[in-house]
Amino acid sequence: MKFSVITPSYNQGQFIDQTIKSVLSQTGDFEIEYIVADGGSTDNSVKIIKKYHKLLKEKKYPTKCQKIKYIWWSKKDKGQSDAINQGFKKASGDIVAWLNSDDYYLPNCFQLVAQKFSQNPQSQWLTGYCQIVGSNGRPVRHFIQKYKNFWLNHYSYNKLLVLNFISQSATFWRHSMHDKIGWLNEHLHYAMDYDFWLRIGKISDPIILKDNVAQFRIHAKSKGKTNFNQQFQEDFEVVKKYTKNKFLIVIHNLHNCIITKIYNLIHL
Repeated sequence: MKFSVITPSYNQGQFIDQTIKSVLSQTGDFEIEYIVADGGSTDNSVKIIKKYHKLLKEKKYPTKCQKIKYIWWSKKDKGQSDAINQGFKKASGDIVAWLNSDDYYLPNCFQLVAQKFSQNPQSQWLTGYCQIVGSNGRPVRHFIQKYKNFWLNHYSYNKLLVLNFISQSATFWRHSMHDKIGWLNEHLHYAMDYDFWLRIGKISDPIILKDNVAQFRIHAKSKGKTNFNQQFQEDFEVVKKYTKNKFLIVIHNLHNCIITKIYNLIHL
């Protein structure tokens, strides 16, 4: 089995070292194709990205899987979705995912994911538990994580239409899905992952992996901290594309209003 992981990057030098290590250090009987799509960072990001390219090229990185292919570039793009799509179009793995440059995988993530896909050959995608951490890597927002895990454990497509409880960092899918649903919607800036889950979800239900496999980081510059009002508005516009059920749309909007109020109180 071969994993293709895309990391979009722009001025995340504070965190990207840990992100890259979390991919390259995965242990198991699989190959890794890691694609880092940097948008022309002006901080130390490119220096860090190059460091790992050099280590791998000189065979000085302690590879713990069958093989690692490391691809990177640094050039201006049209935004996060465009950078990720560029990576998707180059990906050649059996299993695909993207990992933002401030998030990271936990050890044994790929091995757990590979086992689940091998045991469920008809399943098209998988999503697991994801911890929320602060800039220092310590767990935060425990209630939000437990809330998302609760709904994940009771997955249905209609529930996904009401709220997005899928953690992007902990989600993987078969490469063949791109032939069926295409790429990320580049017109979206906050809810492109939700839009993607709703397209995949129309085709099949996911494997639910009830283990923490990734960590999603909240920090001063993250979208989830600074732009959550815009995020929930875009999220609402997305869901209206996938259902005409007025009850589900009303419940979705009500849920967004409640969550937005809670987030505003958190940020007071």
